[in-house]
Amino acid sequence: MSLLQEVDAIEQESIKPLDECQKLIEHGVSTADDLLREGESAVHGDVGQQNEKLCSFTKKALHIQLDSLPEVPSLVDVPCLSAQLDDCLLTILKNQIFRHGTVASRPPVQLEEFVEKPGGILVRWCKVDDDFIPQDYRLQYRKSTASHFEDVYVGSETEFIVLHIDPNVDYQFRVCARGDGRQEWSPWSVPQIGHTTLVPHEWTAGLEGYSLSSRRNIALRNDSQSCGVLYSKAPTYFCGQTLTFRIETVGQPDRRDSLGVCVEQQNGYDSLQRDKAVCISTNGAVFVNGKEMTNQLPAVTSGSTVTFDMEVVQLGPSSNEGGNFKLRVTISSNNREVVFDWVLDQCCVSLYFGCSFSYPGWKVLVF
Repeated sequence: MSLLQEVDAIEQESIKPLDECQKLIEHGVSTADDLLREGESAVHGDVGQQNEKLCSFTKKALHIQLDSLPEVPSLVDVPCLSAQLDDCLLTILKNQIFRHGTVASRPPVQLEEFVEKPGGILVRWCKVDDDFIPQDYRLQYRKSTASHFEDVYVGSETEFIVLHIDPNVDYQFRVCARGDGRQEWSPWSVPQIGHTTLVPHEWTAGLEGYSLSSRRNIALRNDSQSCGVLYSKAPTYFCGQTLTFRIETVGQPDRRDSLGVCVEQQNGYDSLQRDKAVCISTNGAVFVNGKEMTNQLPAVTSGSTVTFDMEVVQLGPSSNEGGNFKLRVTISSNNREVVFDWVLDQCCVSLYFGCSFSYPGWKVLVF
């Protein structure tokens, strides 16, 4: 750009005398043309006006110097632009290209798996080039009808849950990586299509004491004195899935706080520490049907993720347990987990989830 600006400056400065010569020549040609027309008119005009026109033509012809032209600059005085490049620079450029440039037969990372989540998709990817040492990964997605991809994750993990996914809509995903110590990103992986058929989890709207996000998947315990359990809008948790609560912000903890699942909504309770429910308190205590277990998880903090996994382990009569439906429950938090059997007196195809906090400031995302 700097060299082109120099060229423009030279051209603008050098063209001035040539433009002036052109203007003078064009003016002389125009004047001669006008005089020629006036002479023709005098010759072919009426006899009475001929003498007068010829006299006027003769006076103008004597005062116009039709045989003089402005001095045109010689060729040696006119700039002749040229550009030069030192040959040694080509060697430097070649060495830099060989040093920084690479050719790959395929991208070093590829998408590996899509797992449906309620209102989201768990995307996994893997390294396919054994010689490539990744430092960071970059995941992008878009609706299949959209024209542009957008970043959804940048980091060192090899999986990520993409939320705010509309059910039964196709999305395209692609991933790339940045090598150890490098600034540039690798080529993109082959784009692949993923979707989810699971409707997103939503909190019930309208309960005093809790404010919800626009998608109703985030609940904030507000300053209202009203205290109760906030339940899901519907029993959207099914056995075999993973239910995840992510603590976005924390407030003052209380032993009656709870995060968990239950068979049915029961109003009038201030916690899920009750019958037909399993939950974890913010201090890490685990409750099954209202009874505290001896095993305890770490206390919940900002950024903590609490997950519930359940699978059916028994159907039918069980006289010694007093129930006929048993679920194997795994609750995980801060790299610790507890596993126990939850005995119910009825078969449950789907469950509600809920939360309760005594003090304001707690914000929970569910997916």
